[in-house]
Amino acid sequence: MTNFTVPGLTAEQGSKVADTLQNRLSAYNDLHLTLKHIHWNVVGPNFIGVHEMIDPQVDLVRGYADAVAERIAALGVSPKGTPGAIEKDRSWDDYSVGRDSAQAHLAALDLVYTGLIEDNRESISTVGEIDPITEDMLIGQTAELEKFQWFVRAHLENSGGHLANEGEPTEQKAAAAVR
Repeated sequence: MTNFTVPGLTAEQGSKVADTLQNRLSAYNDLHLTLKHIHWNVVGPNFIGVHEMIDPQVDLVRGYADAVAERIAALGVSPKGTPGAIEKDRSWDDYSVGRDSAQAHLAALDLVYTGLIEDNRESISTVGEIDPITEDMLIGQTAELEKFQWFVRAHLENSGGHLANEGEPTEQKAAAAVR
């Protein structure tokens, strides 16, 4: 536990918020690496559109990681941004699609965003009871992630409003559903 934190929180509260944020930091670091992996491995007719759509997402997610790490530090805790921290905090599977079509990557990425957004919403609930400043930061980040997922889903949706990867439980199955 930290000996100090931001004004208005106890050291125990600051530690609890920082612990929640550490998991988000690892998730954001994992996501920006996953997004670059997709950027490098997407092929096919829609290559350039998806390739160029991913880079702004990478930049924003890297910025989220930085903001979260700085908030952890302000709370009096040392943020951990190492590969080992990502691995330790990971409750999700490693991204599993290699060189593949734009549609396959977008179908798999849709599931990645779903998991991340669900975890963010849980974190918002956890910190909201303690720290509205951190809650506000996570709300803003989650809103942008939801917008990114909408961009992804726009490529997967048919005119009837159904996603091509609908109901698929894994990245591999989601990718296979659109091949």
